[in-house]
Parts: sequence; structure tokens; C-alpha cells
Amino acid sequence: MKKTIIILTLLTTYCLLLTATSNAQTPTTTSDTQQIKDQLIENIASRVAELKLVEKRGIIGTVTDVSNTQITISDIQNKTRFIDVDELTKFSSPSAKGSFGISDITKGTTLGLLGLYNKESRRLLARFVNVLTLPKFIYARVDSIDNRNFMLNVTTEDKKSLIADIQNSTKISSYSKEGGIARSSFSKIRENDDIIVIGFTLAENENMVAASRIILLVDLPKIPGPNETTVPSTENGKITPTTR
Repeated sequence: MKKTIIILTLLTTYCLLLTATSNAQTPTTTSDTQQIKDQLIENIASRVAELKLVEKRGIIGTVTDVSNTQITISDIQNKTRFIDVDELTKFSSPSAKGSFGISDITKGTTLGLLGLYNKESRRLLARFVNVLTLPKFIYARVDSIDNRNFMLNVTTEDKKSLIADIQNSTKISSYSKEGGIARSSFSKIRENDDIIVIGFTLAENENMVAASRIILLVDLPKIPGPNETTVPSTENGKITPTTR
């Protein structure tokens, strides 16, 4: 709609200028009139071509470099994107307590950007820049259960200890090869169970994850505990992983 209005405005201007030329007191030659027409047509064509090169687009990526007028990000496909900002660009962050601007953006920050993308230069002129907090996907084993506070002490694949905080809104389900996904509950989780935790790291405690979803893995291979190592077993002539 915006492009249509601009084109109609240009055409209206073209018609008015032609009318003014024909009604002017000082007569113009045919060549002068044709020159004006050609110039106006060229300007309109140039503007239409420019509008076709620009489209609204959103991009999500991680900041790799930042300056006063430009942000460089790596998008979800690991492609480098260049983002231009100006005085009209608006910045926001869910964790910002006061004003937030480009000077507050650092390398490694995940951003959601919306603006005008130029297909020729492949640059985005940002109108909105928002800091995003993406959920974590954690594959872990349950070490102990705090039934009073509804928390799980878990060990991840890379042997890190975390606390999964179960919220009122946390959805808990179980997965098995035969039954697939089924609804479950906190009371069904046992020590040494393998689970997937989907949630967000708390700013005040990096070792605690506010779980939005827990998936109990019923019949998948177990994750070794913090003091266990995986060793091969030759049971029945086949090499299979076991723990000790």
C-alpha cells in the first residue's frame, strides 16, 4: 500500500508539472516539453526500481561486532549479516532496568532485528533491535530430588551440575520408543532417570535453570554419573557401552 501511494504521488506530480508547463506564459518548445517528460519518467522508473529492491525483513543472530552505526551478526545459518542503525532505530532488552541503546549491546548477545532489507547491498536498516533470551536444551541425569522445593539436582552430558527449578507452569511428559510422548508428573521422576530440561538460566544463579518443560526419557541409554566412565562390554560377542 505504501509503495502504491508513493507511485501515485509521483504520477500526480508528473501530471501537474505537465499542466503547469502547458499553461505557462513563456512558451516552451516541443523539445523542452519532451525533455521534461523524459526526465520525469526516468525519475519515476528509478524510484519504482528502488522500492522493488527494499523489503521488510526480520533476522535473528548473535553479535560478532558492534559500532555506533553498525552491528555485525552471525545468523542461525552461520551467515554474516550487516545491520545499519540510525536515529530512528529503537532498542530494547527484557533485562534492562533503564534506558537501553546500541552502547549496551556486546559481542555474544542474541538479537532479533526488524527493518528494511536492501536486496542489492544485502544490508538491513534496523528499525527495531531486541535482545532475545533463547531457551536452553539440556540432556541430563537426575542425581537427587528436592520434593519440598520442587527442584531436581542433575548432571549434564559434559559433567556439569545444575538445578532444574520446577515452576507451576512447567509441563512434564515422558517419552518411550513404544508409547512416544505421554503426559507425566513430578512424582514420576526418580533418581538416575535421564531427562531433557528445556528452560532459561536465571540471571542471579547461572547454575539454576527455570524449567518450562521436562521430558522424562524412559528407555534410552543412561548418562554416566559424575564419578562414572563409559567402558566397552563384550557381552554376547557385541561391544556395547556400560558404566562403572
